[in-house]
Amino acid sequence: MVDNSEKIFIKNVGKKLREKRLSRNISQKLLAIDCDLQPSQIGRIERGEINTSIGMLFKICKVLKVDLSELLKT
Repeated sequence: MVDNSEKIFIKNVGKKLREKRLSRNISQKLLAIDCDLQPSQIGRIERGEINTSIGMLFKICKVLKVDLSELLKT
């Protein structure tokens, strides 16, 4: 079960991910293609609806040219 602080953390990571993606003018569709995901999955990650793996976040960060540590800072 996910507690409230974990939910907040997941939402914050998603929000930062969305900000980074938009600042690079990359669509969810293009990011999804480059990460071998569905665009809806990118949206769910960005909204904090799913708790994705560190490996997937690393892959997304690599495509966006962002350090994973930037997303994980609280």
